[in-house]
Amino acid sequence: MLGAVAVASWGTVRADIYKYVDAAGNVYFTDAPLQGSRYRLEWHRESRKVAREVTTRLKPEPSTSIASRGRIITSQSVAVLNQSQSQRRALYHHFVLANARRYGLSPSLLHAVIRAESAYNPAAVSRAGAQGLMQLMPGTAARYGVRDSFDPAENIRGGSAYLRDLLDLFDQDVKLALAGYNAGEGAVIKHGRQIPPYTETQDYVRKVLSFYAAERPNSFIMSAR
Repeated sequence: MLGAVAVASWGTVRADIYKYVDAAGNVYFTDAPLQGSRYRLEWHRESRKVAREVTTRLKPEPSTSIASRGRIITSQSVAVLNQSQSQRRALYHHFVLANARRYGLSPSLLHAVIRAESAYNPAAVSRAGAQGLMQLMPGTAARYGVRDSFDPAENIRGGSAYLRDLLDLFDQDVKLALAGYNAGEGAVIKHGRQIPPYTETQDYVRKVLSFYAAERPNSFIMSAR
């Protein structure tokens, strides 16, 4: 079982990834070296290198339509991960854990959002122009200092920071935060701090919550901010 993840400040949008193991066999993924003799360093890589390795290992699913650079339209309605998605989930799990720890989020919630947004495809682009694993719009990416939304490390960091801000804005109400993630916080506020009456947004909130419920038994850390 993965242990807690120790993460220091993200001084830049690009971070290295370290993997440590302690005497009890607990695994730690972090973006800064861990101090103390109890931790044994297994490997240290640049996040961009990890992202490139991940991308080369990915194969598009047969049912997915892809055109141009990373254009993908996905439809996901079941809670059980298929084999391909499960493999992709594992590839990005260390990024999820690191950002969950940094921003005080449930890793299960981050996984649920990524799955609903892109089905773990780092090259995903929506019709509206949202990009990457957490489907960041260019304005949102710029707002959180994401230079390359197709870099999994940057994308998950930016999406996690945005989700953290939404939860704080809506008093830790997960449903409203998810509605804001999909429709924008302005739409939620405009409709009296309720889920906007948009079919897409309402379906999105239900979908992410179903994925969240499916993920929670496999959650390794739950941080509160």
